[in-house]
Amino acid sequence: MVPAPDRPPYAARVRVGILTSGGDCPGLNAVIRAVVRRIVAEGGEVIGFHDAWRGVIERSWEVLDIEACRGILPRGGTILGTSRISAAREPGGRDAAWAVMDELGLDGYIVVGGDGSLAGALALHEDGVPTIGVPKTIDNDIDATEMTFGFDTAVSIATEAIDRLHSTAESHDRVMVVEVMGRDTGHIAARAGLAGGATAILVPEDPFDLDEVCGHLLARHGSGRWASIVVVAEGARPAPGTLELPEPPIDRFGHQKLGGVGQAVCGVIEERTGYETRLTVLGHVQRGGTPTAYDRVLATRYGVAAAEAAIDGAWGDMVVLAADRIVRRPMAGAVGHQRRVADDLLAVVRRFAVG
Repeated sequence: MVPAPDRPPYAARVRVGILTSGGDCPGLNAVIRAVVRRIVAEGGEVIGFHDAWRGVIERSWEVLDIEACRGILPRGGTILGTSRISAAREPGGRDAAWAVMDELGLDGYIVVGGDGSLAGALALHEDGVPTIGVPKTIDNDIDATEMTFGFDTAVSIATEAIDRLHSTAESHDRVMVVEVMGRDTGHIAARAGLAGGATAILVPEDPFDLDEVCGHLLARHGSGRWASIVVVAEGARPAPGTLELPEPPIDRFGHQKLGGVGQAVCGVIEERTGYETRLTVLGHVQRGGTPTAYDRVLATRYGVAAAEAAIDGAWGDMVVLAADRIVRRPMAGAVGHQRRVADDLLAVVRRFAVG
């Protein structure tokens, strides 16, 4: 076991643990950096746990200071590593969270994660382990907040890919199917598809009919346009009775292992239209790389707000974006609700994506 550092001699100063949980995304390092800078400015200390709650359970951590966070603002991923291990579900996880707090003299944990990670943080808090949540997901599907960092970067990456595919589609008179991330919601597909001028956009909120999609493609190509882009979210599903897809397998965390809808859509379009059709799956490319300026700023704002919540002892809260202000909300009423693509945006997708 790594020996615990001495606790600062001022009882009013906070010592927090921070961990990044669930899938990685651009902007995580900006959150870490902001938390460290704000806590250190108050004379406190930040302990970073490696690979999320696994680092707590296995006692793998490091002291984070300003020097350790130098240069990480533009870096993608997370310097702490991540995993889907949950202290709320792992055998002995809750006891480890308590024990490590005592061993290191922590006031509590700042948990940066998506809805599942925040639900785990809430469960621990309800068991008496002080936690503060920071919402994180490239899918932008946490209902309590208007925007999550990483989303803007993912949309920018997907849009650039669509832009590039236009030229190759036009060169070969092809239909290009682009599968993007979006397990339960189609925020990335809707925005990247609109920004990239896609011919059709398929999202989980709106079950699709491939006969209708193919009809649009036939009409478009019949009017002299010989190239089309179809954007499909990985969680998009066909309308009942229109196309049979196998049920996705379940991973060890209870999540469906999505992927493959793009391949099915690609094959059916080629079969029903006769047009040469190719598939591009962006996959984890959307998670990687340098965060956009917007995501760096938003992540920094979240980090500062989370640090100040810890300083104020606002355990059990999460920080969210509301009317372009970072505010606190109790996790108890904020997690477990998905933010779907708004009806007005879906209407735009339906009316203007095809042409």
